[in-house]
Amino acid sequence: MRSLCVWIVCSVMGLAACSVEPDLSSVAATRSRPVQRHDLTQAVATNGQVVVAGTQSGVVLVSADQGTTWEREPASGASMIGLAACPDGSFVGIDFYSRVWSSDVAGKRWTSVKLERPHTPLAVACDAAGAWWVSGTGSVIAVSRDRGAAWTVTDQGQDVQYTTLQFVDKDFGVATGEFGNVLVTEDGGTTWVKRPPVPGDFYPYATLFANRNEGWTSGIAGQVMQTLDGGRTWQAQNNATGAPLYRLFMHHGVPYGVGAVGTVARLDGDTWRAVSYPDAMPASLGAGVSLVGPNALLVGGPVGLLRRVATVSTDSNR
Repeated sequence: MRSLCVWIVCSVMGLAACSVEPDLSSVAATRSRPVQRHDLTQAVATNGQVVVAGTQSGVVLVSADQGTTWEREPASGASMIGLAACPDGSFVGIDFYSRVWSSDVAGKRWTSVKLERPHTPLAVACDAAGAWWVSGTGSVIAVSRDRGAAWTVTDQGQDVQYTTLQFVDKDFGVATGEFGNVLVTEDGGTTWVKRPPVPGDFYPYATLFANRNEGWTSGIAGQVMQTLDGGRTWQAQNNATGAPLYRLFMHHGVPYGVGAVGTVARLDGDTWRAVSYPDAMPASLGAGVSLVGPNALLVGGPVGLLRRVATVSTDSNR
């Protein structure tokens, strides 16, 4: 019996010794890719030469060739939810953890500063003078004119989240928030004045102004509202896609948006229409930007989704 047991053990060991080692080269190749399946792109920005994409996984994806290839840049612990390009070409971003991030013009060397207020930042912008602006919870808008060393806070004294922030020129800026709140500055942010709210307790996912008068805001259930008088009044627009649009941006002078179920939309007259593109994924697109050079957009979302979308045919048919 003892001899039999020894034979069995030796046989098993022999089989193990003769078994083929697993080929892990495909796993290693996957891990070495700059864009990983676990990456969730939450914001993108471009300075014309470089495109940066903020993720929830502590990295910023950087492309120097308009989204053809990417590199991973560390932003330790960041879940980047907003990005903006500044006039000098540098980038500024915000994360869920009350930090403001910045990089050089190449989208590299990301560093952060702690933000005391707003407690949860929700939107970021860079004005014509290069100042950093952040809006968020507690009806707070904060500005730093020295790259985060000091901050000046404007507090509206309300329990309101300001979810969008944009400077149209050096003096005119607009912030929109829950319950349809609209704040406007016409003196470069020295003072912010409330304008009548967007009707219907509107919750803005994104707001885009083309100039001081004309703007659009998108909200729940595919709602899109337009203003032609600087946010004093708003009218509903038709969104033929039916999808909520989570980001709005300009592309070749035309408003575009990205949103639920892989929707890319553009404004055609008074109607938002879908832009068709190959291999569309039914995923929520949370990021979009106009690319310089090629007639294309860059859209981003979950499962490592970063895709260029051509707009030649749609733009040429306008």
